[in-house]
Amino acid sequence: MTTRLFTNPRSLQERCDGPLGPHIDAYAARLREQGYSYEAARNQLRVIADLSRWLQRRNLTATDVGPRAIARYVQDCKRRGHPERANRSALRKLVGLLRERGDGAEDVSRARSSARGRVEEDFQGYLLQERALSPATLLNYLPFVHALLSERFGAGAMRLHRLCAADITGFVQRHAHRYSPGRAKLMTTALRSFLRYLRLRGEIDADLAASVPCVPRWSLSGVPKCLAPGQVQQVLEHCERHTPAGIRDYAILLLLARLGLRAGEIVSLTLEDIDWAEGTITLHGKGRRCTQLPLPQEVGQALAQYLKQARPRCSGRHVFIRDHAPRQGFANSSAVCCVVERALARSGIDSARRGAHVFRHTLATDMLRQGASLTEIGQLLRHRHPSTTSIYAKVDLSALRTLALPWPGGRR
Repeated sequence: MTTRLFTNPRSLQERCDGPLGPHIDAYAARLREQGYSYEAARNQLRVIADLSRWLQRRNLTATDVGPRAIARYVQDCKRRGHPERANRSALRKLVGLLRERGDGAEDVSRARSSARGRVEEDFQGYLLQERALSPATLLNYLPFVHALLSERFGAGAMRLHRLCAADITGFVQRHAHRYSPGRAKLMTTALRSFLRYLRLRGEIDADLAASVPCVPRWSLSGVPKCLAPGQVQQVLEHCERHTPAGIRDYAILLLLARLGLRAGEIVSLTLEDIDWAEGTITLHGKGRRCTQLPLPQEVGQALAQYLKQARPRCSGRHVFIRDHAPRQGFANSSAVCCVVERALARSGIDSARRGAHVFRHTLATDMLRQGASLTEIGQLLRHRHPSTTSIYAKVDLSALRTLALPWPGGRR
């Protein structure tokens, strides 16, 4: 692989010098598998080659390549005036490759030296393994936990037993006003979960979860934000279906518009979840619940076109793959929301909500206008409780008019 990237034998020999020489070809193959261009691959290999020579000058081996060695190398690059060599993405991939090859490289994900980092990682493992929460939930919870521990303990020792109710209430009071009601409520939920975890582990004795202030966000207080009639079709018609990215985005938008999928369900969709013979699609939703839905012909055709013509070749099993290297599935729901935001801007629609959920609300509202019951809508949207679907009763103006009392003194 490296001979294709570096045709000059002397250049190739230079890049194979040092303790990382035996791993250069495997690293280059990994870059090609992930869809990097030759120029991008060459740049990353130059970084690895420079690191290899740096290790050799210090009598270090590949087994020494861990967080500490990487940090020292990055600092040395900046000191030498070569910040471009401190390519952290390339260095992270190298450490992962060395670990996979059993060369003794330290696991970056478990090598965070601070006590705070270990507490956060243990909490993350608890949420994943014992609470069975989704990775998307972790992305929402962990930043609040990190902020709490950073503010309370800073760079000092992690004495969790010193946490008190005043620390918790003070933290919420300082930060709640910066967020929307929904985000602030998420913050308090994350803090309660973390404090219950600490008590379960015996790190604290008091029930500090009870000291987390409540954020007022009343049920059914808002109205679902949706697109106007005809705007969904307008968005679909403005998709750039002559490019690979456009074909992919069109399939994503159809899944949102016709089946009301959540962004996280699209991210987690794999090739095995589509049963072409039976015409069904299996969704992995909240709480690790699996649901099977019929696959409409229009959606199936869009998916088939993407898989046949536009999906990049890669070893990953996710249906939707990044358009640029590394060629792998989307990291989180934000990628789907970005697809929606670009589609709305391209079609010239100015919507109050620009995330993926606006299609879900629009689908439910359109079904209601066409005479569907709340029970039918709840089944399609996969709501566990009827109360979740009841908010759509607010947009059924025809039914609400029959309940309105006459205005005193006549019609107004």
